[in-house]
Amino acid sequence: MHVQERQWLVQELRIAVENESIRAYFKPSVELKTKRIIGFEAVPRWIHSSFGEIPPDRLIPIAEECGLIHELGDQLLRQACTAAVLWPENVLLSIDVLSSQLKDKKFKTRVLDILHETGLPPERLEIEITESTLVRNLEAAQELLGGLREAGVRVALDNFGTGYSSLYHLRNFKMDKIKIDGSFIRGMLSEQEEAGIVRALVGLAHGLGITVAAEGIQDSGQQASLILTGCEQGQGHLYSDAISSERTMGVIEAEMLTL
Repeated sequence: MHVQERQWLVQELRIAVENESIRAYFKPSVELKTKRIIGFEAVPRWIHSSFGEIPPDRLIPIAEECGLIHELGDQLLRQACTAAVLWPENVLLSIDVLSSQLKDKKFKTRVLDILHETGLPPERLEIEITESTLVRNLEAAQELLGGLREAGVRVALDNFGTGYSSLYHLRNFKMDKIKIDGSFIRGMLSEQEEAGIVRALVGLAHGLGITVAAEGIQDSGQQASLILTGCEQGQGHLYSDAISSERTMGVIEAEMLTL
């Protein structure tokens, strides 16, 4: 990214955070066998008035570098919890925790304060952390995630298979869920090795009593293959791209009419 472009993005991001114009959007998570919605993952969406959508992979690193990630993270969590309170009690909310947030000793307190403020029970929130973030911040992750788990918050290991976590980490962090990275899902129908990796990851997680979800499911063939491995949950374009909080209610209500 050019220096001039970065400076512009930082300036515009400060304005956006101040105006709370970056909104939480929601990617549905489904039970693979039934396609029933079991949760939504909150992701940031920034639509700039002149330049259109600024993707998260540009937004998040800049927010971390210029010290806006804590304020932005709190805003997104508050928006997401406010939406999730209206969902049925069995529908979970998940949201990412980033490396810089792990280093913030007040993060756990702020999460629990937002849950209390919005009325969302801790048991309905799932914090997602990537393998690489976990391994880089083992001590901070253990303290923060352990404290949130004690309060009832669930913990999921994101992008599983791409990092450096081990059986030791999985056992000692007591994860509730692993999410297999979409790069493995894309190749599992055409490459025997990829399919074998997915089966091995599912077996590893189940051996530890951990629920398994798959990211990046594009078609029904991938879904069928994942069901055969024993994978329970999934996300991807096959089901829906990220949608607004208002649309989540419509999706849930439409699903309830079919039950």
